[in-house]
Amino acid sequence: MAGQVVVIAKAPVPGRVKTRLTPPFSPRQAAELAAAALADTLEAAGRVPAARHVIALDGAPGRWLPAGFDVIRQQGHGLDQRIAAALSEAYARLPVPIVLIGMDTPQVTAQLLESAMRPLADNTADAAFGPAGDGGFWLLGLRRPDPGLMLGVPMSAADTGTVQLARLANAELRVHHMPCRLDVDTAADAAAVAGEIPHSRFAATLRAMLAQPDRQPGLTTLLPGCPPAALQRQAWLASGS
Repeated sequence: MAGQVVVIAKAPVPGRVKTRLTPPFSPRQAAELAAAALADTLEAAGRVPAARHVIALDGAPGRWLPAGFDVIRQQGHGLDQRIAAALSEAYARLPVPIVLIGMDTPQVTAQLLESAMRPLADNTADAAFGPAGDGGFWLLGLRRPDPGLMLGVPMSAADTGTVQLARLANAELRVHHMPCRLDVDTAADAAAVAGEIPHSRFAATLRAMLAQPDRQPGLTTLLPGCPPAALQRQAWLASGS
């Protein structure tokens, strides 16, 4: 397919990634969960039948990086600048439509990403947009990236997604709307997402942490603080299924 997938990510280094998971997780545990989420995300992205697969990375690549991904360095300070730069550089190297996601949605599938890319590739949409449960967005796709569409959008705010979608609408772009997904930002998010994908690396990593006898005290109350939908699926913790 005439398109490319870009995963924007941080190298899973303790103390530098998924800091909102601490507490109740330790920095090392948060980094392990980040590594598992990134691995699941890269596996899904790599299965998309795209012309190119890219990771826009903050940090150094490690053995966790699968074959078949081109690495570009993140540039800029705020996340809006980093997203704009990643899209611009990827498009400059290969001028085909781009679908960009983060490392926070390990429940993403290749089929879902392909469904975002296809309308861009066949010119039935100019943009694809996936809202996140926290008010942000988990996916942004563009036929032709324009930094002005992202720069200045407030990131990690309750209205991030609303502002970003308004930018697309004001530019009179045809937007392909994707389903809402939950980002993994907090411990409750982690449990909820793991419940959706019990066979994933992410779920296995979380399950192992919760089974440790010396786990952080705060993890004991992790599940009672989860959304009801996650509580209905908590059997995965005991069964591993």
